[in-house]
Amino acid sequence: MNRVTPKLLESVRHENVDPKLVPSLERRRLRTYATILVADGVLFNLAFAAASQIWEGIWAEPRSMLAAQAMLPAYYTIALYNGSYGVQALTDWMYATRKAIIAVVISAGLINFLAFYTKSNQDFSRAAVTLGLLFSILLLAVMRRLIAGLIEWRWNGRIANRLVIDDGGSSFPFPDAVSVSAAQYGLDPGSHDPFMLDRLGKLLRNQDHVVVSCPRERRDDWAFLLKSAGVYGEIVSEPAHSLGAVGVHRYDELDRTTLVVSTGPLRLRSRIIKRAFDTAVAGTALLVLSPLLLAVAIAIKLEDRGPVLFVQRRLGRGNQFFDMIKFRSMREEKLDHDGSRSTGRQDDRITRIGAFIRRTSIDELPQLLNVLKGEMSIVGTRSAVRRTTSSSGRSTANTGSATASSRASPASPRCADTAARPSTRKTSPTGCSPISNISLTGHCCATSKSCCAP
Repeated sequence: MNRVTPKLLESVRHENVDPKLVPSLERRRLRTYATILVADGVLFNLAFAAASQIWEGIWAEPRSMLAAQAMLPAYYTIALYNGSYGVQALTDWMYATRKAIIAVVISAGLINFLAFYTKSNQDFSRAAVTLGLLFSILLLAVMRRLIAGLIEWRWNGRIANRLVIDDGGSSFPFPDAVSVSAAQYGLDPGSHDPFMLDRLGKLLRNQDHVVVSCPRERRDDWAFLLKSAGVYGEIVSEPAHSLGAVGVHRYDELDRTTLVVSTGPLRLRSRIIKRAFDTAVAGTALLVLSPLLLAVAIAIKLEDRGPVLFVQRRLGRGNQFFDMIKFRSMREEKLDHDGSRSTGRQDDRITRIGAFIRRTSIDELPQLLNVLKGEMSIVGTRSAVRRTTSSSGRSTANTGSATASSRASPASPRCADTAARPSTRKTSPTGCSPISNISLTGHCCATSKSCCAP
């Protein structure tokens, strides 16, 4: 009558998940947030009190304290909104300081605007308020550094629970995470066994971040389980990784979801700022260096009466060709416009003047003209030489660094308004070399997997 059923026996065999149960860290985080929030208010008032003491000779002078108390509510509102009191701010003190400084600057600007609009600026001492803001930023930064150090010392930097479930997928060595085997605990995402669901629920209890690594055919089942468990869950996706996905976009009206693999050019404001920077720097450099440029041009002309400039086609923005300009450093009859042969140390094609300007990278200075034309930018690596055909008949693509050795370019060529993430593309089966046209703005020049020109 009281006999245990085989199903129950099987569930008991896998039910011992107690060693993997973790306490909730939410209270720990909340206490830390509250401590930082109170400390911010105290330090804000102390900073303005000290500023009034230095400037006015009065500790906590009423006008200075009025400015602090007017800014504090705005600061708290912005700080709560921009992540100053978030999980990342507890471990990354530089991030936390940056967010706090942004909140201070915006709140100061807002209060200054309101004071100007209400004609109450005369109620504040500009010098004392400015000094108070500087002291506030300094104290807030020091306090956040101390908080991060205290968390590292007291809790070993652990302020969130992370769990990795290995269900036969690729390895995922998540830092500071507990890893469990789905097979060891009898976790089958396709099963509707209530005992299995209970074991999984216990493992997921108090977890702040869960990652599942499983074969493709089991991802739908794991996705359903994670959604129903009410946890922040992720599933390892090798295809998304190989595509270099940077996000996910849902089209609800189409009932479709896409992987975001590129984010396009810079926004209009950033493009305007970048273009203004390039124009100012390139124009100033050409003006300052004009005597040197003229002297080098004369020397090249006098040596062999050949052309002063060397023009080579390179791949630029949108994988389109542009003509890159350099001082000619090779003999005219041996110029290599296609970059089919790399330059060596004892290259017989290089002239005497060419050897000097290549060694000092002076040959790259005319590229400042490309910058002024908008074909290149000050920031970035060299552009790739267009595809050439070798004697064996195979298509190859030489990179700029291969053509010009590893010398740094003053106006490092790259496609304007292009990328910041390093390219991890592999060599294509056709033998094309990978391109590494990357800059500090966010997108890769080459849109094709191989870097061969069409």
